[in-house]
Amino acid sequence: MSNIILSQIKIHEKYGGVVPEIASRNHIYDISEVIDASLLDAGITLNDIDAVGVTYGPGLVGALLVGLSYAKGLSFALNKPLIGVNHIEGHIFANFIDHPALTPPLISLVVSGGHTHLVYMKDYSSFQILGHTKDDAAGEAFDKVARSLGLGYPGGPKIESLAKEGDPYALDFPRAMINENNLDFSFSGLKSAVINYLNKMNMTKQIINKADVAASFQQAVSDVLVDKAVRACKINNAGKLALCGGVACNSFLRDNFEFAARKNNIEFYVPSKIMCTDNAAMIASRGYFSLLDGYTHGLSLNASSALKIGERA
Repeated sequence: MSNIILSQIKIHEKYGGVVPEIASRNHIYDISEVIDASLLDAGITLNDIDAVGVTYGPGLVGALLVGLSYAKGLSFALNKPLIGVNHIEGHIFANFIDHPALTPPLISLVVSGGHTHLVYMKDYSSFQILGHTKDDAAGEAFDKVARSLGLGYPGGPKIESLAKEGDPYALDFPRAMINENNLDFSFSGLKSAVINYLNKMNMTKQIINKADVAASFQQAVSDVLVDKAVRACKINNAGKLALCGGVACNSFLRDNFEFAARKNNIEFYVPSKIMCTDNAAMIASRGYFSLLDGYTHGLSLNASSALKIGERA
């Protein structure tokens, strides 16, 4: 009914990344305003809601505690059920907002700044992790490469924009673990390869084509993500693939996934771009299905910065 987003990107841009203490403080300043705006946009009051859904992990513990404390207060004051939601599961459930006809079983690839997970979702409450990153997440690699190129934060949109002017096959960056017999990922080596290339070019005073670097890096990431996701579908006889997470905003990646899915007769789903980045609607979506399953929490629920997919408090 409403989805109000108050981004802190401009606040953290000058630091080159998120500063946890600043993030938490700004959550405190803004949370009441955001909730009031959400209710106004939906045309309802707090008394009209059925339950309170809230992220309790994973993530920065300070920021999590702000939202969790506020949600507990609402739950207690309104005498409404409290539903703790896993942030990563929330990303997966963003697809059910934009694609109401989508139902499990399906394979989901979660790609964000902190997570890269391949998940087999048998039903709305069953999650099997098929593969995950062994080091850097895909989004983290985007941010670090963007910083090395002097593009600033956030790295994903800046890499994508610059890559449009470059040749994706100009530089042969590594596709780590693409030929290994598993569904795991590794992006640390790719990140290091790009940084080493830039250092070498600078030391030898050669001209760097930043657009080619961005495009070649982006192609390497896409090749690995697409290959492993399609492979996961085939291994598990899954005919549906759902992409989600902040990195799923990348149009180049979306196009590559769509092409590969069509080629392999796989139904492909991805949320609208506004639903890919962190938002409350996806948490409400996950909370809704949890409520249908009778899954709620008490006021003793605590934040869990390292919460895993499928883990229950």
